[in-house]
Amino acid sequence: MFGFWKTWKALEARGIMGINRRNADYVLKYNKRSLYPIVDDKIITKERAIAAGIHVPELYGVISTEKEIDKLDEIIGGRTDFVIKPAQGAGGDGIIVIADRFEGRYRTVSGKIISHEEIEHHVSSILTGLYSLGGHRDRALIEYRVTPDQIFKSISYEGVPDIRIIVLMGYPVMAMLRLPTRQSGGKANLHQGAIGVGVDLATGLTLRGTWLNNIITKHPDTTNAVDGVQLPYWDGFMKLAAGCYELCGLGYIGVDMVLDQEKGPLILELNARPGLNIQIANDCGLTLRTHAVEARLEELQARGVIETAQERVAFAQELFGHIPPVEG
Repeated sequence: MFGFWKTWKALEARGIMGINRRNADYVLKYNKRSLYPIVDDKIITKERAIAAGIHVPELYGVISTEKEIDKLDEIIGGRTDFVIKPAQGAGGDGIIVIADRFEGRYRTVSGKIISHEEIEHHVSSILTGLYSLGGHRDRALIEYRVTPDQIFKSISYEGVPDIRIIVLMGYPVMAMLRLPTRQSGGKANLHQGAIGVGVDLATGLTLRGTWLNNIITKHPDTTNAVDGVQLPYWDGFMKLAAGCYELCGLGYIGVDMVLDQEKGPLILELNARPGLNIQIANDCGLTLRTHAVEARLEELQARGVIETAQERVAFAQELFGHIPPVEG
């Protein structure tokens, strides 16, 4: 027991945030329960983003009842690729990504062939709440399928890589790139076997990665290095993430974004309870950074100053960026 506490105290000294601290000091403190539906329901998030002029994957249609499943043909139309996902899903569960059509059927991004009836059955399962937070009845949304930028071709396996930035009161504090693997089934979900790669906030350069809680430098499927990759539009991603504070009103969030080959940066979803593995990917604790932001907020409040999203980004990049590359 003593050894455990000694280890934990050492981690605390490095600013490593545990789940209890995250929940008590940040999620409960900064996130009003009344605002949770804005981020827990992807359709509401999308509507708010569109109203604010923030780019998101285009919404083709929504199915809310069993009877509306009959509209699926009309919503899909002649499209050969699209995504079906639960509005209140979590962790990537319940998402089907259709990449093409084949002989009257559909081919998923992983190559599996499924029928129209199977898609209808899946939509029905979404409506029952099979994939929703708390098992409540849900809605299914059909939307644009993101085509990843070519820069990810050598460091990702199928699927769509995404960028998560944790934001405290509008200040970006830490970022990572999540890369799908064969083990994750093409999903950018760390719990299912995707890779988390730290990203330098100032430059957008990738650092080392974490895979199944192990530190890595190469993608297990492509064998290419995941560190030292320059992410395009980085300042744009940072400003998008910072602006999500005004979008949803929640003070502590994870902002998930993607880089589409044609449409550029897009907001995918917001998370009111972002995971903590991002610390492993960055070899850095969240607590020291969040404390720095809180000190900044106290200073500004005393002066009666409110910073813009651009100013918040500049502060974060100056204080938390320019991380030296990992050696070895």
